[in-house]
Amino acid sequence: MKVVIAGGSGSLGRALSADLVSTGHDVVVLTRTPGRRRHLPSGVVEVGWDPHDVPAWAHVLESDDEVAVVNLAGKLVDCRPTDDNIRALRDSRVEATEALVSASLMRDRPVDRWLQGSTTALYGDTGDERITETTPEPALGPAQMTGIVRPWETASRDANAAHRVTIRTSIVLDADTPALDRLLLPAKLGFGGPIGSGEQWFSWIHVADWIRIARAALGLEPGLELPDGPVIAASPTPVRNAELMSALRDVAGQRLAIPTPEWVLRLAAIPLQTDPLLALTGRHTTSSVLAKRGFAFRFPEIREALSDLVG
Repeated sequence: MKVVIAGGSGSLGRALSADLVSTGHDVVVLTRTPGRRRHLPSGVVEVGWDPHDVPAWAHVLESDDEVAVVNLAGKLVDCRPTDDNIRALRDSRVEATEALVSASLMRDRPVDRWLQGSTTALYGDTGDERITETTPEPALGPAQMTGIVRPWETASRDANAAHRVTIRTSIVLDADTPALDRLLLPAKLGFGGPIGSGEQWFSWIHVADWIRIARAALGLEPGLELPDGPVIAASPTPVRNAELMSALRDVAGQRLAIPTPEWVLRLAAIPLQTDPLLALTGRHTTSSVLAKRGFAFRFPEIREALSDLVG
């Protein structure tokens, strides 16, 4: 299969590219800055693209083999929730998606597979509600969550694709990402107690399980075929923040567990240039789609996942 990945220089894109190349597939990464030094796997081809000039690169979707599009493009969400940043987060996703859709419509036939990136942030802060793919999408939600994810998903609906799966990803635990460092740092420094109330849910997934779900969306995971539509990529065992921090203390080898009150986190988020709601809100998300298809997670429990990545 020829797999064209937008957003392929990010952590998930690199992990998926490495997996696909190692199993004999052709991978093309669309990048706005071709030639820049980045840690892409050997064998991956870089192609420069401008979402505002689709005809200049649309040819990359042509091949005598099966063709898949993986859309992971978008600005990193770890930033202050200013109006300008929220607009940039939304536009970077929507414009890239609209460009890929336009390129697909230039083909004589549909692309075989379309993996549309998304996140469980679509649902906003849901308290103790249990979320699956059948849960109605919220009418309203935080601008930096629902306000970004909904138009991102909507922009892909006209894609010229025979099969389209939207993966709503929870927090991905990966040793190669800043997200895990952000989680571990307070635990290492002794501030590994609950954040805020400690009751907020933390839905997560080990990167190895995310790759297997992505492969299934591309029709490349033996014995697992995913239906068209949304699939939640999250471990079947979400944890509350207090349990998460306890697990982080264990892998960090730190017994001291000073809690972080909400007001402290909100102050600290200013110099760190991050959004405090990333830690203060949460969602209990699991996949009924994967459960019905018998998907067996390699890392269903938070402690074994962290031990694998950090240990």
